[in-house]
Amino acid sequence: MTEVAVLTPDPSDPSYAGQWPGVLERLGQALSLAGVTVAPTPWTDHVEDAGALKRFPLVLPLIVWGYHRDHDRWIQACATWADAGLTMLNPPSVLGWNSDKSYLGRLADKGIAMPATIWIDSPTQADVDAAFDRFGADRLVVKPRVSGGAWKTLRLSRGDRLTDAPRGPAMIQPYLPTIETEGETSLLFFGGRLSHVVNKRPVPGEFRVQVQYGGGYTALAEPPADALALAEATLAAIGEDLLYARIDMAPGADGRWLLMEAELIEPDFYLGSAPDKGLAFAEAVRARL
Repeated sequence: MTEVAVLTPDPSDPSYAGQWPGVLERLGQALSLAGVTVAPTPWTDHVEDAGALKRFPLVLPLIVWGYHRDHDRWIQACATWADAGLTMLNPPSVLGWNSDKSYLGRLADKGIAMPATIWIDSPTQADVDAAFDRFGADRLVVKPRVSGGAWKTLRLSRGDRLTDAPRGPAMIQPYLPTIETEGETSLLFFGGRLSHVVNKRPVPGEFRVQVQYGGGYTALAEPPADALALAEATLAAIGEDLLYARIDMAPGADGRWLLMEAELIEPDFYLGSAPDKGLAFAEAVRARL
């Protein structure tokens, strides 16, 4: 058996204590199919010194939940891991740039379809009022550029006051009502190959699809052809050596698929919804060892 490291949350952060061990167990079960065992270790133990990780043939940063709340240290850690020459997948350089949603703007510049977006340094009521006028929308979404799990993401209707706004760089987009009717669709890729597809829908009255907000997940037998085309175009535009990727998208009002996120750091793989229970992921890892 080959042992690899899996980076986990800061043990002093109780936010995910009830969730990440189950994710680790699923990852471990999948990797065991390829003769690989996992050694969990908090990412916050290796911010300034990567020496303890050098003994592993591969480091997987798959459960670094909470990095968005400690972003300066996260960027420092990515630099430390890169300088140490760790075999880490996805690579530390990707972990750095993918942690700031401004990458979506760069993908849009390469022709990837995504919701219209206003990028701002720090959202104010004036920014929100101007966005309503610019988009001609009835509802908007305001979210931090550094975030995770819909953290500090707001949905506002015209006339609402901006309260509890995210601090620092943010983005404003028109709200997609199709999230409520058709959900968000995630395409999972391992080693550049499509593994499985999951549709996620919020509970009535909610717009966030994450399970902690009551979202429901349904496995799809195959992706819509246009959704797959967008996912493949997104990966081509990213142009990085990726072990894994989760491409999240939703249809716009006209039915055209729009990129919501390219999750390349610590995405939930929804292995319980994978027909092979994660064998494709395990084989992708084995191929890199």
